[in-house]
Amino acid sequence: MDSRRQKILEAIIHSFIQNALPVGSKNLTEGHGFKVSSATIRNEMAALEKEGYITQPHTSAGRVPTSRAYRMLVNQMKEEKVVFKKAHDDMVRFKEQYYLKKTKQKLYDTVSILASVTQNISFATLPDKRKFFYIGISNILKKPEFIADPEKITKVIEVLENDLAQILSSMEITDDGSIYIGDENILPEFKSCSLLAMPYSHQGFSGVMGILGSTRMNYAYNIAALRSAVGMINE
Repeated sequence: MDSRRQKILEAIIHSFIQNALPVGSKNLTEGHGFKVSSATIRNEMAALEKEGYITQPHTSAGRVPTSRAYRMLVNQMKEEKVVFKKAHDDMVRFKEQYYLKKTKQKLYDTVSILASVTQNISFATLPDKRKFFYIGISNILKKPEFIADPEKITKVIEVLENDLAQILSSMEITDDGSIYIGDENILPEFKSCSLLAMPYSHQGFSGVMGILGSTRMNYAYNIAALRSAVGMINE
């Protein structure tokens, strides 16, 4: 096959791969920079069709590559660094997006379970954009001390809604877990509460998971539940 005919065939293959549409001589003349007439392109396409490299799916339609054309392309392929780099970068990017989505879902499920088990507010920072989420406000609203003084829990909710992630970043949180009780909290709004926090790590992502509840909480049980939850994430 001569050079011009091969270039025309390659243009047909790449155009069809990109658009899934039959390729006509006008498309090749206008879109691929062939400096020959449409009549010459049509003659070359007729020759390629006769040789079994392209076919016409419908009358008056353009041509599409056959299996023979793809085989020729594969046989002539060379390992191109640019193509390899793009494929590798795409794999890395989609892998990160995939595992980020999975991590966020696992976090949500685990924090939901932790809130149910401890009957307190449970939270976690998300591994992207320094955001966080919390579950279990209804658990706190049922506590006698907050029923008696609703303003206390209102202040706590206001802090949660204004992004606890920034506050957590200024706290010292150890690998074994940190506990801030009442006045030990850095915010006056949290003086009626205790905060338990512990770092987590999963699939290359990391953050903080914790429990926020009344100072009257069962500390031994809650820290054990938190450690168990973090262990589930770290698996």
